[in-house]
Amino acid sequence: MLPRKFLLRCLVTVLVTCFGLMSIVLPAQADSVEDRYITQYLKASEPVPLTMNQQGETQMFSPQELYEGKQLFKENCINCHVGGSTLPDPSVSLSLADLKGATPPRDTVDGIVDYLRHPMSYDGNYETYWCREVPSSWMPRAKVNKLAAFILRAAQKAPGWGTQQFDL
Repeated sequence: MLPRKFLLRCLVTVLVTCFGLMSIVLPAQADSVEDRYITQYLKASEPVPLTMNQQGETQMFSPQELYEGKQLFKENCINCHVGGSTLPDPSVSLSLADLKGATPPRDTVDGIVDYLRHPMSYDGNYETYWCREVPSSWMPRAKVNKLAAFILRAAQKAPGWGTQQFDL
């Protein structure tokens, strides 16, 4: 029988090695999970065109930009907008139909950015405080465009986004 001290040393060595490998492998897997959301649910394995304004001008957004927008959404919006719903006002979600039906319409990148810069009620009649204002001093235009692009693409493609039911 092997001495207990030797077995303990072997066990510690194996555990340290395993945890070391996990710290290398798991972050790479986490990134691939995020990328899979973008590619699988947002259908964006290549740059995708998104409508920028009511004139129909488009801009290409890469999967990486959509991923960055998703990260911004998770950091700043997810508390009130889980899965595209709107917890403070469940009758108005981030679904494409609700974004289109707003006054002014918010179904473009610029429409969402304008709303984030100056939140208004769904009918556009008064300022709202349900959603916090995102001034350019806090989030520059390039970042807020990525956030808006993620929201718009999710509204277009993600199953169940902004609805009561998720069909994943």
